[in-house]
Amino acid sequence: MAKVKSLAELKAMREKLQSNLDLREKSNDPDAMVQVKVAMATCGIAAGAKQVMEHMMEKADELKLRIVFTQTGCMGYCHAEPTIEVKVPGKDPIVFGHVDNKRADEILTKYVMNNELVEGIIPVNYEKID
Repeated sequence: MAKVKSLAELKAMREKLQSNLDLREKSNDPDAMVQVKVAMATCGIAAGAKQVMEHMMEKADELKLRIVFTQTGCMGYCHAEPTIEVKVPGKDPIVFGHVDNKRADEILTKYVMNNELVEGIIPVNYEKID
């Protein structure tokens, strides 16, 4: 996070954070909105989940997407951290693994905005062992 150099910058940061918090807390119908859950257990944080969440929030704001972001504990996919779950209204939730900023942008622009599936969905189907 950049250093705050003036009271005006601090007030602008506060207003932006407050609007994000208001969206999260005061949404009348959160099930009608896209929901993104970011796994923030120790393994997720160590893999960069906090930075990915911050990036996704900024990108969603830039794209004017109304998304509710929340943090969760372990999703059980430690091998694929950072992991996020995306729930688009009317669809089953999808978990994406190995999410970095580039993949986060792709998820927002392709999946959330254009309904296109992108690579990285977990759990993956493994080959059957005979």
